[in-house]
Amino acid sequence: MNTFSKILTIVVVLLVFSCTQPQEEEKTTEVTTKPFIWEGANIYFLLTDRFNNGDTGNDFAFGRKQDGGVLRDFRGGDIKGVTQKIEEGYFNDLGINAIWMNPMVEQIHDATDEGTGRSYGFHGYWARDWTVLDPNFGTMEEYKTLVKAAHDRGIRVIMDVVINHTGPVTAMDSQWPDSWVRTTPKCDFKTYEGTVTCTLVKNLPDIRTESDEEVALPPYLIEKWKKEGRYDEEMAELDAFFQRTGHPRAPRFYIMKWLTDYVSELGIDGFRVDTAKHTEASVWLELYKEAQYALQEWKAANPDEVLDDNDFYMVGEVYNYMVKDGRNFTIGIDTLQYTDSIVDFYANGLQSIINFSLRSEQKRSLEEVSAEYSAILQGELKGYVVLNYITSHDDPNPYDQERTNAIAAGTKLLLTPGASQVYYGDETARPLVIEGAEGDANLRSEMNWDDLQNNEATKAVWAHFAKLGKFRNAHPAVGAGAHSKIQDSPYTFKREFSKGNYEDKVVVSVDNTTGEVNVAGVFEDGATLYDHYSGQRATVKEGKVQIDNNQALILLGKAE
Repeated sequence: MNTFSKILTIVVVLLVFSCTQPQEEEKTTEVTTKPFIWEGANIYFLLTDRFNNGDTGNDFAFGRKQDGGVLRDFRGGDIKGVTQKIEEGYFNDLGINAIWMNPMVEQIHDATDEGTGRSYGFHGYWARDWTVLDPNFGTMEEYKTLVKAAHDRGIRVIMDVVINHTGPVTAMDSQWPDSWVRTTPKCDFKTYEGTVTCTLVKNLPDIRTESDEEVALPPYLIEKWKKEGRYDEEMAELDAFFQRTGHPRAPRFYIMKWLTDYVSELGIDGFRVDTAKHTEASVWLELYKEAQYALQEWKAANPDEVLDDNDFYMVGEVYNYMVKDGRNFTIGIDTLQYTDSIVDFYANGLQSIINFSLRSEQKRSLEEVSAEYSAILQGELKGYVVLNYITSHDDPNPYDQERTNAIAAGTKLLLTPGASQVYYGDETARPLVIEGAEGDANLRSEMNWDDLQNNEATKAVWAHFAKLGKFRNAHPAVGAGAHSKIQDSPYTFKREFSKGNYEDKVVVSVDNTTGEVNVAGVFEDGATLYDHYSGQRATVKEGKVQIDNNQALILLGKAE
């Protein structure tokens, strides 16, 4: 977008904003139809390179080869491949209402060995140039098509972003200038400083996010932009950004400008921010403000494509955050020798934090987990989000690594209060232990589409996730509602949610072999309920409904 167009759009944003502010005597319109609630969202997290290959012509950019360690090179998945699955209805059929994709900016061109084999930046966390997409993933036009396709189907798009570090230095990829990055000391994670102002690993230059010192652009980036014929445009946009914001030309603000461009140009709905606790918390509030501005800019320019009036969404990877931490997360582990720093990330731009505790809840019952989580989410964290998961791209201790009971794992994930993160392949029991792979490569295998097509057990897992996902998508109460147990045997509970004039209630019965469900006090006699698991409808009589369901799981909500 050229400078004039940006300025014109900003003026439109400001006019729309000023014209839509309610006067003092006006009342805010109350919500009477089902809202989209981030607190109960069902988010699908995928590694683009490992999901689906829609264009084999972009598999080997920059001379890359498949010469890395096992599962440590690019395998061909791309933006087009994800769009294909969106258009096929794959995500809607799973009840997914937001897609989180790994960072897709241009990665280091070469590979490096961190001790687990020669590795490329297929995962997206090794940025080389934040201003463009990596051609292995696709083009801006393809990304725009993806966002439009998702929005047309009621699905939000979350972009993973990194401000903490650049990619590693290789023979082909020079180090960013010392004014931008530090290469020592290595983090010891004992104190705040030993967690933030340091490098996570030996060859991962750390952005000087604490600095307000103005810095020049890296010479290699200037040379690259000139070669690509976009130097003047990029510089004009930077000038306009710093003039508008008044920010110093410090490293973090350059990156914020580059990242929020994707919001204003594509309509990205949210960011997942990487390594959140390894960067000053105030940085995320600064990023949020710029992202919110960019989203309003996009909405003003694209009024016919706006899904809702939600603000920009930011979920942070605060490593080892657990729901019981509430608003106060302690950075630093050696409490005997060092003074720990307590940070409220929710007060610093994050609406949501990834919850690292659910993947360790195998031995606790659904009721124990639900009661604990609900008390916190309806109390200290009311209005905020925790994002639960059972497996991820870098957690070495997933919920069910051997995939011995993927169906039970799906039940725990999708019925636990809070937002849910379905990591690609959770719904197909994609293997998490791969012969010859080392470390996190085991977690990053290619999506097992053949199993879904040909394996009946895989189909059964997928169908289970789909039923629960659609239930969650249809009823905000599942994730965002207050939880209460109705009875122990068969285990039955209710969730209740309200926003404005909108109310939603559900009743869930687990291990129910009779099909009879007690709904007294939740649904009135004569009400017609729909069981999202069996697809049956039933009328409430004397506080109960009868479902002919041999699956032993009953998911009840008001029938539409």
